[in-house]
Amino acid sequence: MSLLALSPLRLFAAMPGNIAQGIIWGIMAVGVYMTFRLLNFADLTVDGSFTTGGATAVMLITGGVPAWAALLLAFLVGMVTGLATGLLHTKLGIPEILAGILTQIALYSVNLRIMGGKANQVVSVDKYHLVVTMRKIPMAILSGGIICFAIICIMYWFFGTEIGSGIRATGCNPNMAKAQGINVGSMKVLTLALSNGLVALAGGLLAQYQGFADINMGRGSIVVGLAAVIIGETLGEAIFGRRLNFMGHLLFVAIGGVIYYIVIGFVLWLKMPANDLKLFTAIVVAIFLAVPYLQAKSRNSFAKAAKKGAE
Repeated sequence: MSLLALSPLRLFAAMPGNIAQGIIWGIMAVGVYMTFRLLNFADLTVDGSFTTGGATAVMLITGGVPAWAALLLAFLVGMVTGLATGLLHTKLGIPEILAGILTQIALYSVNLRIMGGKANQVVSVDKYHLVVTMRKIPMAILSGGIICFAIICIMYWFFGTEIGSGIRATGCNPNMAKAQGINVGSMKVLTLALSNGLVALAGGLLAQYQGFADINMGRGSIVVGLAAVIIGETLGEAIFGRRLNFMGHLLFVAIGGVIYYIVIGFVLWLKMPANDLKLFTAIVVAIFLAVPYLQAKSRNSFAKAAKKGAE
């Protein structure tokens, strides 16, 4: 297909929708950041807990619970999923990745039960007052942005407290943290619970935005979360370098989710096969994961060359 046949107007028309979805996934990415960066824990629970949040929110809303309250309850249910993974890892000694996989597999059945045995459940904006909806994209961007920024501010405050500092110390050096009297196991369980709570909250928002919850809506969400984390961090460090503080990291992780969905929107605008979308996502994540390593390797090469030249 010729590039001349593509309409730039269609690309810009779809941009607000991509931004709205990107903000929601940015909230999810903040949750992934907590385990991936702060604990160095590759938590695969999120593929299941994201769906859990969406299913919980939809079923509660259709049951008469206000949409905002349904989101809070989705957050709490998401925390339970993270708690399960944490206990499997810390109390039963199951390796990190396997603990997440076990919880994720179990959540498939749990999510089906939450949705009454159906693969999807609909929540119509015509019947219920939703927090975000694709019918009102500008309002969805505003509401999603406010929620995202509020979460980032709360996380920034929390990780400055004694407990939050204990979590960060656990991720930096578990042995040293243990020597300082920090209960490393409890810190891991708490972080996993908070992380999956945010993931489930994002799932609840996405279900409201798109108007339904689906049993497969969380499939591959860990890849999207990692992509947002890597893209956001790479961009933030490129702009601010070492001046990028913890608050900045959280903000750029959320921005990474927006950038990711803008890129996805661009790919769809190019009319690339939708079946190749997951492949493209994996390639993007691999590239951004490799960037810090290649940059460090390049700096070391220049340093060695300079040292040899000085000799």
